[in-house]
Amino acid sequence: MAKTRELCKDIRDKIVDLHKAGMGYRTIGKQLGEKATTVGAIIRKWKKFKMTVNLPRSGAPCKISPRGASMIMRKVRDQPRTTRQDLVNDLKRAGTTVSKKTISNTLRRHGLKSCSARKVPLLKPAHVQARLKFANDHLDDPEEEWEKVMWSDETKIELFGLNSTRSVWRKKKDEYNPKNTIPTVKHGGGNIILWGCFSAKGTGRLHRIEGRMDGAMYREILANNLLPSVRALKMGRGWVFQHDNDPKHTARATKEWLRKKHLKVLEWPSQSPDLNPIENLWSLLKVRIAQRQPRNLKDLEKVCMEEWAKIPAAVCANLVKNYRKRMISVIANKGFCTKY
Repeated sequence: MAKTRELCKDIRDKIVDLHKAGMGYRTIGKQLGEKATTVGAIIRKWKKFKMTVNLPRSGAPCKISPRGASMIMRKVRDQPRTTRQDLVNDLKRAGTTVSKKTISNTLRRHGLKSCSARKVPLLKPAHVQARLKFANDHLDDPEEEWEKVMWSDETKIELFGLNSTRSVWRKKKDEYNPKNTIPTVKHGGGNIILWGCFSAKGTGRLHRIEGRMDGAMYREILANNLLPSVRALKMGRGWVFQHDNDPKHTARATKEWLRKKHLKVLEWPSQSPDLNPIENLWSLLKVRIAQRQPRNLKDLEKVCMEEWAKIPAAVCANLVKNYRKRMISVIANKGFCTKY
């Protein structure tokens, strides 16, 4: 049956006014050009609810009962990777036949939506406990203490690393305009490995790692880049060096080198990139590189150096200023990975 036309509020009010004046249903209908049954329905509604405006409609009843909804909510809480088809089959076995679309609507009404699972480091129980200990031990450290830390890390930069996630605004026939295309090469075009450092005062040196890095190369990088960065940023006395627990970093020879240089090293929990604010700078750097669209590895290295040097000191200072929030998040998440 086709949906009938709804009368505007002015006409419904006029029907009620004519009824109050003593006119009958048919007379009102003839005068206003409406059916007597329509006039009668509006008047009965007015007598019952004392209003002529439309009331909220209940809509079609839910195909999934409250008990069924509780069942599928419990299933996805226990097993978040459950598919819609799995839930359809579960309800079918319980005597309710629904579509996958109905499953999606039900989950959305309960505040759930389908998202890509985040990739995080594999955490063993010992890692979780170490992360919790680090967060609790340093939770009340003053902001000034974190300003003395020189953060460091290595990262890999792909030549076309972020191109796959970029989109363009274009007209239908402009799909092959050079401005609207992404150049690709076989095997990804290659990549470079970088070592970098920063503190609350700004970015330090950025160094490209040539070949396979071993302990000796790492110590050379520290000598040629870390110490000059500390002097350039005027870290002063009492600064602390941070690096992760990579075997090259924790090798006996590296520890001895750090001891001879009288460098204080921040004790670091393994598998904790979310606790290192330099990861945020790497993300920012990769976005800026993608915008520049380097064409080869030599150009990629040049762009990396330029964009790293352009990162404002205020960005670095803000990452360190809000560092306590990271530890609060780790504690709140019981030692597991956080959004940082």
